[in-house]
Amino acid sequence: MDMRPDIDEERFSSVRTALGWMTADDLKKLAALTGERAPSRKPDMIDVIHRHLEGERLRTVWEGLDELQRAAVAEVVHSPSDYFSASRFRAKYGQDPNWGSKENYRYNPSPLGFFFYSGIMPPDLKRRLEAFVPKPRPTVIEVLDELPTDYGVEVKYWNAARSQETKIADVPLAVHERELAAQRELISVLRFVDSGKVAVSDKTRRASASTVEAITALLEGGDYYAYVKPEREWNDKNAGPIRAFAWPLLIQAGGLAQLSGTRLQLTRAGRKALSDPPALTLRTLWKKWAGTTILDELSRIECVKGQTGKGKRHLTAVSSRREAIEHSLAECPVSQWMHAETFWRYMRASGRNCDVTRDGWGLYIGELQYGSLGYDGSDRILNERYLLGVLLEYVSTLGMIDVALIPPAAGARVDYRDLWGTDELPFFSRYDGLMYIRFTSLGAYCLGVESNYQPAPVVAKPVLRVMPNLEIAAAGLELEPSDRLALDAYATRVSDSVWILESGKLLTAIEGGRQLEEVREFLIARSGAELPETVVQLLADVEARTTMFHDRGLARLIECADSALAAMVARDTRTRKHCMRAGDRHLIVPASSEAAFRRGLRDGGYIVAAGKERPAKGGVAKPPVAEG
Repeated sequence: MDMRPDIDEERFSSVRTALGWMTADDLKKLAALTGERAPSRKPDMIDVIHRHLEGERLRTVWEGLDELQRAAVAEVVHSPSDYFSASRFRAKYGQDPNWGSKENYRYNPSPLGFFFYSGIMPPDLKRRLEAFVPKPRPTVIEVLDELPTDYGVEVKYWNAARSQETKIADVPLAVHERELAAQRELISVLRFVDSGKVAVSDKTRRASASTVEAITALLEGGDYYAYVKPEREWNDKNAGPIRAFAWPLLIQAGGLAQLSGTRLQLTRAGRKALSDPPALTLRTLWKKWAGTTILDELSRIECVKGQTGKGKRHLTAVSSRREAIEHSLAECPVSQWMHAETFWRYMRASGRNCDVTRDGWGLYIGELQYGSLGYDGSDRILNERYLLGVLLEYVSTLGMIDVALIPPAAGARVDYRDLWGTDELPFFSRYDGLMYIRFTSLGAYCLGVESNYQPAPVVAKPVLRVMPNLEIAAAGLELEPSDRLALDAYATRVSDSVWILESGKLLTAIEGGRQLEEVREFLIARSGAELPETVVQLLADVEARTTMFHDRGLARLIECADSALAAMVARDTRTRKHCMRAGDRHLIVPASSEAAFRRGLRDGGYIVAAGKERPAKGGVAKPPVAEG
């Protein structure tokens, strides 16, 4: 009963007009619900039904509905549309209202049929109902009191009687807290780009396999799913790269890097981002990604064919899909876990959708005729997987949400198995394992919910002992993986439960994007006590060392033929502002001044011969250079 845009609305401009378009058989069934004896003539049946809804009788008919049916009426009465959206109602209330029953292929309507005609509520009826029908309950997001440690999945097996049974197996949840990790990963990836080692395709802008592998090694704890060598080539259950795939695309879309040959190089904005607050850069990256066409996230669901063929013409604009997701995320409570399915239902119930196509018949699994995704139910699977992809690969990569995952091939989502051609798929998409999400303070900042960014405080729990000899020991409680990752970044592990603080390891952590204040807060929160004086002194000493040198950007080293020429260029009014002496025969030219330096050098009669050996002394005559 979803909205049908091809309906002639004039047919439903009033109750009497709508009844006039019904068949005599349908009118007879509806008239029978009035309690009066149904006449045989069509006009008389219309009169009976119309009379049943006149005056105060309309309120009586409405009061005779059950709770869910009254909710269906209220949703349309207090909506700008006269159409009843079945998918939106189902998302909000979890089920359909009772429309009637079927017996031997014959449809028998319920009293809800007095209010809707082909899913439309006539305007004259709607105006009368507005006087007494209360507003429907608001759409709310259900959050969890506590995140579970495991997730139950259905597992089918053959019992001793050789019949198939289903049991529930608990799969451990892997929790990834992304808010602070994303800020550190951003700096690591930008520095990696600055090294000139990030190779991407000039057509797709996607990073090469070797680059993705190298970026994976930079990520905290690696990518979401570690690679496991398949037991059989035809049964690969690996999800593949997610964050390592997303980062190069995000920084390109955000204008932080651009292609130079086959490799990325930082733009001026990218170089500036190395010293800007990471949260500010991440906010910019999301805004740019929301409008980019560098990639349609649907293309990452590789089992869906037809995306570059006939199905492409019916795909919706990626910006509108992302906008719907963004608006829904902005309404989520901060720092509260929710099921990913809950967020999907909230989007639908709020009237927002991220439908990827206007006509699913051009998209298919395996083979177009039988595997088309135009069949009933396929659209929900396709749209939900797209949502999961955007959330896991881009929103969480940017630190806007925390995520809790299970392996996608562990039976995370099995709704696709009734689709033709999916028998051999271990999962529908690499994003199937996204079970829970948590909107972060960084996400609220990126989406404009908060004007200023304030990181979520570190949760206090005494699981560590920080000792005067700079050792950190587990306090007998089982450490969470995130705590172990943090300790491995800050300190050197000396045993399974003991770490030691060292200035070298701390400096490496800070160079990797961590803040020293973050280290202090973590150690205090996880120990539940003030830090020993020796630790305080170590952190103060490290902090002082971090401010003694400053990265002022890349520069080019120019070798001169002899020291006299180097001195002459360093004094010349056309070049001296753009270079400085470095030893006897060398000049240093900042990257930002290189163009001006080369221009001044040409004006003096010289050029820089890149990659060539210096000519023998006396082999080239020196044109005059004006001195300042």
